[in-house]
Amino acid sequence: MKAARTDAPPARSPAPAPRATGPLDWRVLLRWLQADGWISEDDVDRVARRFGAGSSSLHALVRLGGAGLQRLGTQRPLDSQALTEWLARRAGLPYLRIDPLRADVGRVADVMSVQYAETRRALPVQMTASEVVIATAEPFDIAWVPEIEAHTRRRVRLVVADPDDVRRYTTEFYALAKSVRAAARNGENSSASSFEQLVELGRTNKQLDANDQGVVQVVDWLWQYAFDQRASDIHLEPRRDMGAIRFRIDGLLHTVYQVPMSVMSAMTARIKLLGRMDVVEKRRPLDGRIKTRRPAAPGEPADSGSEVEMRLSTLPTAFGEKMVMRIFDPENAVKGVQALGFGAHEAKAWAELTARPHGIVLVTGPTGSGKTTTLYATLKGLASEEVNVCTIEDPIEMIEPAFNQTQVQAGLDLGFAEGLRALMRQDPDIIMVGEIRDLATAEMAIQAALTGHLVFSTLHTNDAVGAITRLADLGVPPYLISATVIGVLAQRLVRTLCTACKQPDEGPVLGDLHDMAKPWRLSGGVRPYKPVGCLECRNTGFRGRAGLYELMTLGDAARLHVHPVMDAVALRQQAMKDGMRPLRLAGAMRVAEGQTTVLEVLRSTPGL
Repeated sequence: MKAARTDAPPARSPAPAPRATGPLDWRVLLRWLQADGWISEDDVDRVARRFGAGSSSLHALVRLGGAGLQRLGTQRPLDSQALTEWLARRAGLPYLRIDPLRADVGRVADVMSVQYAETRRALPVQMTASEVVIATAEPFDIAWVPEIEAHTRRRVRLVVADPDDVRRYTTEFYALAKSVRAAARNGENSSASSFEQLVELGRTNKQLDANDQGVVQVVDWLWQYAFDQRASDIHLEPRRDMGAIRFRIDGLLHTVYQVPMSVMSAMTARIKLLGRMDVVEKRRPLDGRIKTRRPAAPGEPADSGSEVEMRLSTLPTAFGEKMVMRIFDPENAVKGVQALGFGAHEAKAWAELTARPHGIVLVTGPTGSGKTTTLYATLKGLASEEVNVCTIEDPIEMIEPAFNQTQVQAGLDLGFAEGLRALMRQDPDIIMVGEIRDLATAEMAIQAALTGHLVFSTLHTNDAVGAITRLADLGVPPYLISATVIGVLAQRLVRTLCTACKQPDEGPVLGDLHDMAKPWRLSGGVRPYKPVGCLECRNTGFRGRAGLYELMTLGDAARLHVHPVMDAVALRQQAMKDGMRPLRLAGAMRVAEGQTTVLEVLRSTPGL
């Protein structure tokens, strides 16, 4: 029995790719891996004995990827992805990990049929005026390339992709293309050539059927795809020629697909129907909600997927109804205050602030900065059998069984002020007002705080001190502000670096970092990183988001700058003396910890 090598093999260049054509064979791949110094002869013998002489329907790379091989020296597992990258280098072709957000899904079916793609184990991913990019899992079985070049009248550029990705996305891309084409055929007579006709089409759209099987499939694919891509919002945007489908992922929008306007209108009608909205009404904004399920994991019952809720909003535009679906996925939702990402200093101060029996606590920031998430996480931590938590919202973002939630209904004269007045008669302990928009709502919130209730609400301001100024601008007397407001939390969301590809930043970051933290000084180890980009993060270098927080508590010294004379500059200086850390400092600490970048913090936070 020969001993397997444990030391790292000497560097050697891959043997030249063979000239033979045909599908890959696992026996040949094993010998190539041994020749390149990736595996030992014992590994070859072990796998050969395991596989035996029998055949398998699995692709050779997939079959070897499940054999438990490890690269000599590095002990890196040789799964199908690692083996595909190795094979691409050996074949002298680029490696591509298919990114469905960047693939030209709409033109896949124009290049080859699904049967042709499955037989050749090839998938078109991009098409330009001069070339078509095709991902293949068989880089040496390419006799079909001249046929495609003659058919498309474009040059074929081959890239090597993981066989599992090719198989999966072949099914998904062609199913989507088939559904869109089927839906488009049903509405092919509803095209419009002029602006006026397009507007009228967007309003009437009588030729399209929201229950058509093609439309149903497109909508189902859209939702499942959005869940897989961690999208927080889905945008259906009607345009003059084609409708655009865009996902918001980590705060940025990505165009996913373009569909004919007839299909876009039918999709909107289908979603409105499921959301119990008025399908006929297209002249005014509408709101609705939908509950659906994530796809079940392999091997689990079909109904085992988690429930996902979506909030719907439509808006009439020149070319039809624009729809936005806000996704509330329990798998991505914040479970509690501990998961919000507070620093130790802010977490302690926030816990003390929210434990007080009465007063007003405000959360501020622009739209999409996570204010509602912070409030829901906080209220879930405060809700108990002994506490009555009531909310008045517009709209209700997420249904939470621990709260008594009320929806603002302007048509019934039930606004924030009226709803808050009614809640006062419901014996509440804690009240959450979705947003303070006017003087009437602010006055009711103050009355609730003065009568012994803890009130949470939101404002749209740049920083914590700006919330006090905003209340004064609404007309609230300074003495009432100082008597009721006990704290303000300003927050932002910054994109976090992808852990799979981020690299240490050796550039001139430290100077910018210390300038951003002034007048504070960063102590301890500073480990700045920079984004690189990979398929895990869609080549952006970022994956996920984290919160930055600026918490101001109003003590006796700070209240002197609110009443009797409002002095925002002096109030900010006093708040920092009392322990408030600005948003830029919170961002600088994230950069020092290697979680984000200086540019991302500067983009997301106000300069003060």
